[in-house]
Amino acid sequence: MILEMKVPSPGESITEVEIAEWLVEDGDYVEKDQAIAEVDSDKATLELPAEASGTITLKAEVGDAVEVGAVVCLIDTSAAKPDDASGKSETSKEDVAKESKPAPKEEPAAKTSYATGSASPAAKKIMDEKGVDSKTVKGTGRDGRITKEDAVKAVPSMGSPVSGGNRGETRSKLSMLRRKVAERLVSAKNETAMLTTFNEVDMSPIFALRKEYKEAFKEKHGVGLGFMSFFTKAVVRALEMYPAVNSMIDGKEMLSYDFCDISIAVSGPKGLMVPVIRNAENLSFRGVEAEVKRLAIRAREGEITVDEMTGGTFTITNGGVFGSMLSTPIINPPQSAILGMHNIVERPIAKDGLIAIAPIMYVALSYDHRIIDGKESVGFLVAVKEALENPEELLMGGDVKKALEM
Repeated sequence: MILEMKVPSPGESITEVEIAEWLVEDGDYVEKDQAIAEVDSDKATLELPAEASGTITLKAEVGDAVEVGAVVCLIDTSAAKPDDASGKSETSKEDVAKESKPAPKEEPAAKTSYATGSASPAAKKIMDEKGVDSKTVKGTGRDGRITKEDAVKAVPSMGSPVSGGNRGETRSKLSMLRRKVAERLVSAKNETAMLTTFNEVDMSPIFALRKEYKEAFKEKHGVGLGFMSFFTKAVVRALEMYPAVNSMIDGKEMLSYDFCDISIAVSGPKGLMVPVIRNAENLSFRGVEAEVKRLAIRAREGEITVDEMTGGTFTITNGGVFGSMLSTPIINPPQSAILGMHNIVERPIAKDGLIAIAPIMYVALSYDHRIIDGKESVGFLVAVKEALENPEELLMGGDVKKALEM
């Protein structure tokens, strides 16, 4: 029996996928539920499992855009599982016949000469004087040869190598996910009135808390006490103080939310993923850290689903893990704002009238000025700063051990 395998729908509103990679070869024997391909949608990369055991025949190439519901391969379920470990079916008589045929004799390569398209002596002299490579000049003479006029018109490329250095190029097709990310970023820049406001945070109080409780926290809860839980809690507090930041434009209306679904930017093997921490306002420090770890692992292993990346109301991105000192993050539409974290560097600051060295992080809030005023954006970022510089009182209710569930 021949089973037609069709592309399943990876999520609402997705009409096509792209074959990112075949994990098997044409003619392989596959087991039921074995991953046979990776497919890219405009939101995630997903694995395609075999629907039955049998010999597979591929019907699409890597890079092909395939509509949801289209046939991508055939599986012959009547084929017996081969005994050899390679998983290949027995070599057909046609293959044997092909292998037995003698290889065709190679024709000797034609010698290059002036008559077959090289440069004339006069043209060659001019190109040598100008530093132009004859391979970059298209000849207009008979049989494509380069004439003196072609050489005169030829323009040397910028920074032409004089020592014969490597000038190779590679060209590769962007994945569907990367193309969609590019479209969304350009759309966010073109369709929003995006501005960015900046501030700095003295991370000394958080450093002190982590130094004192980090080991005990990890031993008890099985997750580290990182910076993301402090930032998420600070953002939730600020969103409750400034609800316009937790809103988005829907046509001619402003849609506000009474919950905080925080998107977190995670670097995955196929590009940037933005999974969502649902109802972050209800999570403890332990709950946030556990959810961040779970989502980050799923994103990096390519197991994240479309549903897990849909519906956030605000985004936090951390360029600091890559060493970024300062940036202007781009809004994740249809959201109205995004908070950028950066690296922490010891810098001189004024404390109580004296110069002191402290671990400082620059933070940036990019926001859509169509819906968020300057007063609200600055107030929001100041509220985040205040919470991070006084976490014990503003984020932990004055009881650190209770907040950390110690």
